[in-house]
Amino acid sequence: MRQYRASGRAFDNRSANWVTCFFRATRYRPVSERRQGNKEAPAYHLILEGILILWIIRLLFSKTYKLHETYKLTEKEKEDLIEEWQPEPLVPPVSKDHPSLSYDVVTGPPSHKITINGKECINFASFNFLGLLDNERVKQKALASLKKYGVGTCGPRGFYGTFDVHLELESRLAKFMKTEEAIIYSYGFATIASAIPAYSKRGDIIFVDEAACFSIQKGLQASRSFIKYFKHNNMEDLERLLNEQELEDQKNPRKARVTRKFILVEGLYINTADICPLPELVKMKYKYKVRIFLEESMSFGVLGEHGRGVTEHFGVNIDDIDLISANMENAVASIGGFCCGRSFVIDHQRLSGQGYCFSASLPPMLAAAAIEALNIMEEDPDIFTILRDKSQHIYNALQGIPGLKLVGVQFSPALHLQLERSSGSRDSDMQLLRTIVDYCLERRVALTLARYLEKEERFLPSPSIRVVVTIQQTEEDVQKAVSCIREAAAALLI
Repeated sequence: MRQYRASGRAFDNRSANWVTCFFRATRYRPVSERRQGNKEAPAYHLILEGILILWIIRLLFSKTYKLHETYKLTEKEKEDLIEEWQPEPLVPPVSKDHPSLSYDVVTGPPSHKITINGKECINFASFNFLGLLDNERVKQKALASLKKYGVGTCGPRGFYGTFDVHLELESRLAKFMKTEEAIIYSYGFATIASAIPAYSKRGDIIFVDEAACFSIQKGLQASRSFIKYFKHNNMEDLERLLNEQELEDQKNPRKARVTRKFILVEGLYINTADICPLPELVKMKYKYKVRIFLEESMSFGVLGEHGRGVTEHFGVNIDDIDLISANMENAVASIGGFCCGRSFVIDHQRLSGQGYCFSASLPPMLAAAAIEALNIMEEDPDIFTILRDKSQHIYNALQGIPGLKLVGVQFSPALHLQLERSSGSRDSDMQLLRTIVDYCLERRVALTLARYLEKEERFLPSPSIRVVVTIQQTEEDVQKAVSCIREAAAALLI
């Protein structure tokens, strides 16, 4: 380190860094350089050196803050301030007829029959597709597990939250889906929202259907990847985006080698009630060398001969899909979700899946309930045929209702009814559909409006009434529901 003379002392490296900048600005030179040629430094250099030394001394010994005596209030002043203070309301004042103050009270389990505002209604609102929510076998297994393990684990899986029922459930799910391995999460929403950022990082590219559900949108946001949306179920639009990306990759092959590319779709879309064209997606996967992530929360336990989802429905080899995720809150009537696939794909999530690493594990009683639900699904695969037949029946029955149009495919157990003609105002459309729901509720048929976080949705679906089919609904129940909807549409829309 060079030494600079300043009152017979040397500065250390930390001081020299910014002092040197000042010296250079004033054309200050080291002592060894100034002595060359027997030239004395000009007098103004000595003045600047003296000012600089004084400034450094001041910085070394001065405090960065000054203590001030705090003013102490008198008792009278304290009492006056307390008396004058008016707390702000926790929520802004609303009128008595505000929609948020008009709500329905549900009591009891949301099974086939549901009690709303003290009235027993036929439930066409909950995703209890296979009727397992009120199944006696499932409830007894959950109760036995509760007595053995207690309520919860109070810890994440990687710490002290792993019980034998968690490992058994993962093994059973992998066997049921015919994959190498499975991993379970304690919250269905967090499953796909954690799986996406576990694999796709900043700089990677994800091609996403614009009708993707909100949990997928949150996962995309957490990944910080470059997102390219294609039109809903439009394979031509997707191939256009893939072609454009291929041309970009040819311009920069070095970057292309380290950029991962994914296609992300739902098996059965919750917002549109239609199915993805999986065989065409698999062809594009191999043609353009991309990976496929498949979200099957609506299709698991619904589609396919044995309820394995959209891969079984189309007869697609499950090994062609890089990752499958689904929640266990619909058909399985439990809580949580799972991902399944090859072992190296699943193992990666055990250290990278945020919802797996940082959340308390699934309560053992809910894991036991999910295992028993899988037992029922394997023992009686006819329930999937019954569900498809009922879905087909209600799909046909809801056709041609004046003022309403049916959205979805015939084998979807959750269909949407939208207005044929929109008023131009989303609030007005929602209010009109709400009157239809209330009309049916008065006649003991429980329907629900499809709700969205309007300010956060990437593509906001049109307002709709959701009609959900379960295997417990009888022919009389379906006829009553369809009749109520037709009567409401005739009275309110025409």
